[in-house]
Amino acid sequence: MKKRKKRSGSRRGMQLVTLCISTTMVLVLLGLVVLSVLTSHNLSAWVKENLTVTVMLSDDASVNDAKRLCRNLYHRPFSKNIDYVSKEQALKEQTAAMGSDPSEFLGANPFMATLELQLKSDYANRDSLIWITEELRRNNFVTDVAYQEDLMDNVNRNLTRINIVLLVLAMLLTFVSFALINNTVRLSVYSRRFLIHVEKLVGASWGFIRRPFLKQSVLVGVIAAILAIVVLGLCFYGLYYYEPNILSIINWRELTITAVAVLLFGIVITAMCSWISVNRFLRMTAGDLYKI
Repeated sequence: MKKRKKRSGSRRGMQLVTLCISTTMVLVLLGLVVLSVLTSHNLSAWVKENLTVTVMLSDDASVNDAKRLCRNLYHRPFSKNIDYVSKEQALKEQTAAMGSDPSEFLGANPFMATLELQLKSDYANRDSLIWITEELRRNNFVTDVAYQEDLMDNVNRNLTRINIVLLVLAMLLTFVSFALINNTVRLSVYSRRFLIHVEKLVGASWGFIRRPFLKQSVLVGVIAAILAIVVLGLCFYGLYYYEPNILSIINWRELTITAVAVLLFGIVITAMCSWISVNRFLRMTAGDLYKI
């Protein structure tokens, strides 16, 4: 009798460990998708704000004129960052890149002073760039404004597609995770179906019978969620170790929301699956229990 109890206890322990591991793996995948969806906006903003609009200045523009124009642009709502590149600095950079000084055989510095303007993400689109370009060209010291229009359109188009794919993937993975955890929980409850029937025969209410299963499922969900959060945290730490600038895309707000979402998913999904599985066996008769 003692051996049978020990065997039964060890079997239940293995079932709980299996349930915890499988739930953890599913929650890790679910957490990655949640984090990807949350950071897609930051990634989109980062990519857009790294696109550069080049404002070319005339030879008549002095350094003070360029600085005055920079100050005016800084107060405009579309400006994220502005870098002034003088004619001398442009010549120096091109000389280093080409390995020779073009002014030596041209007789003069062929480059012009420019302003490298980075826009805020909300203005990095075709419609905004049209009126921004027109406004810049109205300045007497600006000769031309150049930007990669096709690249800007492609970036916006691809980012929209990525966001749609991530949302669809999030919905599909939520459904798949529920199905996987539900099957695992159902197997755990299945091994105790006769105990459920015996409790029902002695007059126990359905709520009384469900309570220990729900408590166990919530506990497993919490443990699995904590393990999943630790795994995700280690993955983020490894990513941050090799690329510290990742904090400009993934910040602590997104990480906190992801951790809370994983914890809630772990509790809600396991409790819901346990509720459904226990109710299924509660509705069965003794004959039905032997047929499944």
